[in-house]
Amino acid sequence: QVQLAESGGGLVQAGGSLRLSCAASGRTFSSYVMGWFRQAPGKEREFVAAITGSGGLTKYADSVRGRFTISRDNAKNTVYLQMNMLKPEDTAVYYCAAEPPRDGAGWGRGDFGSWGQGTQVTVSS
Repeated sequence: QVQLAESGGGLVQAGGSLRLSCAASGRTFSSYVMGWFRQAPGKEREFVAAITGSGGLTKYADSVRGRFTISRDNAKNTVYLQMNMLKPEDTAVYYCAAEPPRDGAGWGRGDFGSWGQGTQVTVSS
């Protein structure tokens, strides 16, 4: 497993931008699928975005596609979530997560076993 720590959350007005970072420990970071999830008050945790170990493939939830971009810097053991055109409904605690790859394309099974502590994102209207 890897240890994860998110940063970069905060309060922003609707239409604004934030960049979240997730720093990971471990020498095998570059092999892990990294994901971002979020949980709003009273709601289930939901998938936001994911990226393969090489950074060559990405996935997004329909609700954020075209506004959010996931990326990673394996030399810095860090994954990022650039969030643009933020909406009040993006308000949530954002978590990064990691899982080992399971298929030839570099994706896992969606069974993320390592999680960060979360960072709060609040978008005001």
